[in-house]
Amino acid sequence: MRTKYKNQLSEGTGGNQSRNEEVCDTGIVVLGINRAYGKNSLSKNLIKMLSKAVDALKSDKKVRTIIIRSEVPGIFCAGADLKERAKMPSSEVGPFVSKIRAVINDIANLPVPTIAAIDGLALGGGLELALACDIRVAASSAKMGLVETRLAIIPGGGGTQRLPRAIGMSLAKELIFSARVLDGQEAKAVGLISHVLEQNQEGDAAYQKALDLAREFLPQGPVAMRVAKLAINQGMEVDLVTGLAIEEACYAQTISTKDRLEGLLAFKEKRPPRYKGE
Repeated sequence: MRTKYKNQLSEGTGGNQSRNEEVCDTGIVVLGINRAYGKNSLSKNLIKMLSKAVDALKSDKKVRTIIIRSEVPGIFCAGADLKERAKMPSSEVGPFVSKIRAVINDIANLPVPTIAAIDGLALGGGLELALACDIRVAASSAKMGLVETRLAIIPGGGGTQRLPRAIGMSLAKELIFSARVLDGQEAKAVGLISHVLEQNQEGDAAYQKALDLAREFLPQGPVAMRVAKLAINQGMEVDLVTGLAIEEACYAQTISTKDRLEGLLAFKEKRPPRYKGE
């Protein structure tokens, strides 16, 4: 049985709305951002909606992979809503940036694979949002950069920590110090993204590649995917000996599962496994 599920975050001039629509294969959730008039910039309302959507996904056992994309042509996310920010009292700025950081951290800590499909501009908080995903794919025409130093501030949504982990400390410093913007080919060359695609006529080449990747993940054991992500994420923050102990503990979680036995039986019977996440 194939069902389709999409969670679109839509903010129009008349207010905010979020709706679910059919879009892709069972287990693949597409989180689409649509704030066209603000270039998907991170306003208070959009952060509130994103937080609500992520909270709902945390404990949904039917979710196998999450794709974050834009519904606005040529834009992924332009970063903070600077018009809104300019009207904020200084006392509100720090707490609001903390909310952005918390939501982005929640995305990074989602238990299933996450893919950022960057088909357009991803600056500041927009790139930080993408950096929180496990995998990033982009169109060659996309533009990416942590440009906060141009505004006499620094990345506040995890960029100073995740960018060095993605591409190395020296190059991350260079990009943040210069506020340099990279196109898709340049981003691929430095290891910021995993795949770069020539943009198609529909303007969604990165999204289509993200769907292809998500479909590659679908046949695998759901429990295994979750604990593999946990082992990798936790292991990267510690020394090798501790990391191997983390791997051992995570592996142990798969031994008693029905899925493991199903995998062995399917191999013996030479058929595709029918995993249930149990």
